[in-house]
Amino acid sequence: MARTVITNGLVFDGSGSAPAPGEVIVDGDRIAEVRSGWHTGHQADRIVDATGCTVMPGLIESHAHLTFPSAVGHIDPSFNPPLDVSFFHHIEGLPAELARAERNAGILLDAGFTSAYSAGSLLPMPVEVILRDKIKAGVTPGPRMRAASMERDNHPVRPDGHTEPDWQGPDACRRWVLDMAKQGYDSVKFLLSNDDVFVEGGSHITQYSQEEANAAGEAAREAGVWLNCHAQSAESVKMAVKAGFRSIYHCTYADEEALDLLESVKDTVFVSPAPGIIYANVHEGAEFGIDRAVAEKMGSVAALDGMMAVYPEIRKRGIRALPGGDYGFPNNPIGRNARDLELFVDILGYTPLEVLTAATKHGGELLGLGDIGMLRPDWVADVLVVRGNPAEDVRILQDRDNLVAIMQDGRFHKAPAA
Repeated sequence: MARTVITNGLVFDGSGSAPAPGEVIVDGDRIAEVRSGWHTGHQADRIVDATGCTVMPGLIESHAHLTFPSAVGHIDPSFNPPLDVSFFHHIEGLPAELARAERNAGILLDAGFTSAYSAGSLLPMPVEVILRDKIKAGVTPGPRMRAASMERDNHPVRPDGHTEPDWQGPDACRRWVLDMAKQGYDSVKFLLSNDDVFVEGGSHITQYSQEEANAAGEAAREAGVWLNCHAQSAESVKMAVKAGFRSIYHCTYADEEALDLLESVKDTVFVSPAPGIIYANVHEGAEFGIDRAVAEKMGSVAALDGMMAVYPEIRKRGIRALPGGDYGFPNNPIGRNARDLELFVDILGYTPLEVLTAATKHGGELLGLGDIGMLRPDWVADVLVVRGNPAEDVRILQDRDNLVAIMQDGRFHKAPAA
């Protein structure tokens, strides 16, 4: 099998230790060895000179929305809630939706993300299940992924005006989870709290009862799937922890009791604040009609303040917070995902090493595949060669020209220059 040695650079192995001179040896689709210092006389099919670079694990997106329409080079202003949601009036069907998701998957891989954990499909179509399987089979380039269902709102009246009978209650939540598991999703998404984008004050509205959330949790354990949730209100965060949700998004207004609960399950639960879209709404939305007044009405200004208050406490308690999330809007397109690492440092109080560890090691723990997210012997060879040292400046990961090489499963998606 092909053997590659990447040498003469710094190595960040994902453990949290600072990058240090070393080399990474890849044999087939696995890491064969990670060793300190630089050596000569390599027996290898290929030598990659990483002088001036850092060798690190592939990035992992913790809150992916690959079915959202906007990506770098492909901005779609028709999906810009609450100002414009005309996107939903020109859905062409499964083939078109799958084609766009495949395009987005390729763009995310080009940005150095070799794995992704989905935070929910946009439409009730099995796009993500098909996409996941095509990527795994090597038919479509993209990050290996965990597919998630469309998010379940707890309102019986759907956006198109159709009323769903027997939509609420524990039995309905249980049926939903079992149906999504049957369709092949790895995780099932619930909108436990509402959102200010949908209704004024929505982020503080908890939409489910504890009995409904518990029924969903029991069904998920029975079916062997995970639960993800949008949870901004303090009560929705507590509900998610008590019901056994795996990935809890936002946690914007978590109170002391919610933080205590999160800390009590910090070995099994992950949180993703998704600062990218909130920061973009507050500071970068004017081109798409989101000025300061609109951002305040959307709740983004308050949400940014809430994140800045709660995440230093989450960090202090050792709760695993992961970068990424809600990329796919016009002012926050897919492909800019590495920007979340900068926001973790600049506005949430994390160090560059902490956020690099979160985007690699902890992201791998979220995926639950056992050998993803670190450079270790016998682990999957997902490797980036990055010009510069991201432990000194995480912003360099946002420039694709700095991604000298992108390796996934031991194969170069982007090969280094000869």
